[in-house]
Amino acid sequence: MRPPAVTPPSEPLSAPAAEGSDFSALYRRVAASGLMRRRPGYYTARIGGVAVLYGAAWTAFALLGHSWWQLGIAAALGVLFAQIALVAHDIAHRQVFRLRRPSEAAGRIAGNLCVGMSYSWWQDKHTRHHANPNHEELDPDVNPEVLVWSRGQAREARGVARWIGRRQAYLFFPLLTLEGMNLHVAGVRALLRPGCRRRGLEAVLLGLHIAGYLTALLVVLGPLQALAFLGVHQAVFGVYMGCTFAPNHKGMPTLTGSERPDFLRRQVLTSRNVRGGLLIDVALGGLNHQIEHHLFPSMPTPHLRRARPIVRAYCAELGIPYAESGLLSSYAQALRHLHAVGAPLRS
Repeated sequence: MRPPAVTPPSEPLSAPAAEGSDFSALYRRVAASGLMRRRPGYYTARIGGVAVLYGAAWTAFALLGHSWWQLGIAAALGVLFAQIALVAHDIAHRQVFRLRRPSEAAGRIAGNLCVGMSYSWWQDKHTRHHANPNHEELDPDVNPEVLVWSRGQAREARGVARWIGRRQAYLFFPLLTLEGMNLHVAGVRALLRPGCRRRGLEAVLLGLHIAGYLTALLVVLGPLQALAFLGVHQAVFGVYMGCTFAPNHKGMPTLTGSERPDFLRRQVLTSRNVRGGLLIDVALGGLNHQIEHHLFPSMPTPHLRRARPIVRAYCAELGIPYAESGLLSSYAQALRHLHAVGAPLRS
């Protein structure tokens, strides 16, 4: 049974600690532990390391020249694009810079220029996700555009979504190979819509990325090799991004209509943590601590692991389920959920 719904105002990227709420007591415990403090040294090392690897990969691309070994560089760049996107994620949440202007400047350099993904589009989409995770009408990440996330969405599916929904658990990972291109296209389409912030700047940076990327491929590689490079690069980027975000909410409860528990329960009940050590932290950019990240979006990534025992103990005090599993188990749960909700389309 889900807790009763309440309707507080939407939360920004940094969640409020309403006085007297269950969340406020947790926030005080976490803040008293010093876990909301900035970590400039960590982000200097992380951003610097990713930047060096990004530059080294493109240097190796230029030196290797006309060769099919370039497909290895393409795969490496797919990983690095995802790592830069994860850095942009932290920047957007003000984990790196406290002020808006430097955050937006750094975010656009990382997102638009280095990855080719609109920072403003992604920030708007991700803010709405954080405010209402797994809410079928309010969370853009569970819109039934291609996949369906509940039986209700399955019963209403039409066209391609209906065909895919019948077998979506089997098609999930193959579809992720297209997610990289989808992120690029969605960012470009967002520039054409009303209300896009800093449209001119976003367009220039995206244009520079696209022009530079395609020019490099066509100058260094032949047409066939360039097409193969593009396919491998974008496929690895898309699969990595999908595998980073899929374990966090897929297969967890979804909300509909007026169902909107208080902030603490809304974030905890719809999120799942992924157990693991430092390697998992690096690979998933800290998003394996998804519960803590949703409760404290502006908390620096290296503090999320230290916040986990505090949050878990507090949830146990209140009797709030705290979901946690291994990485492979989290994928299995997501796939089982996709298969189960697609049942109406198979009957």
